[in-house]
Amino acid sequence: MVFALLLPNKIYLMTIETNKVVSVNYTLTVSDNNFQSEELVEETAPENPFTFLFGSGGLLEDFENNLNGLSTGASFDFKITAANGYGIASQENVVRIPIQAFVAPGEELDTEMVAEGNFLPMVDDQGNHMQGLVVEVGAEFVVMDFNHPLAGKDLHFVGSVLDIREASDEELAHGHVHGPGGHQH
Repeated sequence: MVFALLLPNKIYLMTIETNKVVSVNYTLTVSDNNFQSEELVEETAPENPFTFLFGSGGLLEDFENNLNGLSTGASFDFKITAANGYGIASQENVVRIPIQAFVAPGEELDTEMVAEGNFLPMVDDQGNHMQGLVVEVGAEFVVMDFNHPLAGKDLHFVGSVLDIREASDEELAHGHVHGPGGHQH
């Protein structure tokens, strides 16, 4: 749905700016070799767009910078380097965790859950929640990679702006979109 203010001989389209609810349709491809070859990792559809509160701080800064000021119906095609995206993968984020951390007292290791290639929800000693990729399961340790899955990847977004609207007071207070395309509560 597109809204525009109609005045005699003029049409004013809403543009993307802070505190607007934005819906976009896009494809995201990634590359780890300066866009020499790209792999599709995500694709939205017009009937299920990506909807977000612009300027709320939950998205990549370069993603928002490239959308800022666009109007409904505008197309976009931009690239974000790994350093400006999810960062460069760091060996410091690959850790060995004692296998006992994955076993409840009196139980055995769940080898279907704790298996190479699975992502597991984890909590560190500071209470921070994170996702980790199981890289290796040994007799005494599990090797986990806590780098973002797209760390080290250059990002290429191609898409269009489907809708822009004012955020409700409740959405602004909560810092996210409610209703269709957003958070339900």
